[in-house]
Amino acid sequence: MRGLFFSMNEESTVARTDAVVEDADIQLMLLVGNGDQQALRMLIAKWQEPLINFFYRSVYSVQTAEDLTQVVFVRLYRNAAKYQPQAKFSTYIFHIARNILINEHRRQRRKPSELFDPTEFTPDVRTDDESVRNCAEIEEAFAQAVECLPENHRTALLLYKQQDLSYEEIAEAMEATVPLVKTWIFRARQRLRELLREFA
Repeated sequence: MRGLFFSMNEESTVARTDAVVEDADIQLMLLVGNGDQQALRMLIAKWQEPLINFFYRSVYSVQTAEDLTQVVFVRLYRNAAKYQPQAKFSTYIFHIARNILINEHRRQRRKPSELFDPTEFTPDVRTDDESVRNCAEIEEAFAQAVECLPENHRTALLLYKQQDLSYEEIAEAMEATVPLVKTWIFRARQRLRELLREFA
């Protein structure tokens, strides 16, 4: 299925490290391709929560996030027999997730609402009512601020901060160059700080 598998040029394929070969999730995916249901259950158990978090920070709906996560696993299963490991499994699965997310936004005809962790801008939480109100105000301001970010900036930032992907892995997942990914992340964080300066 086009969109699920991203092409690699010969140079990047040759440049793959032993990390790809040693990736346990890749081995599980290859087993899924051979019809191993237990391997599929193990992948679901490991990646379900990270995927739900990824989707939730964009759609702000637990139900929608869970539904989109299920779509990812359905696509993994349907395409397992054709799977060829060309990158780390985390890069592969978030490439699929991003395509599904983009399709969801197109379907709903609205932009993502949030793809970043607000704790970086949140002061220490106290237990009094004023602190609770302040935190709620920060969350609301943050949600509004991230709506100003382009989709590429939000997604790159989430994959970097929330999923701990490297610049190289994000570049592969988003079919972009490493310098471009770095630029997206820098500009997204810079813009969020500008918009949230009064709450920092």
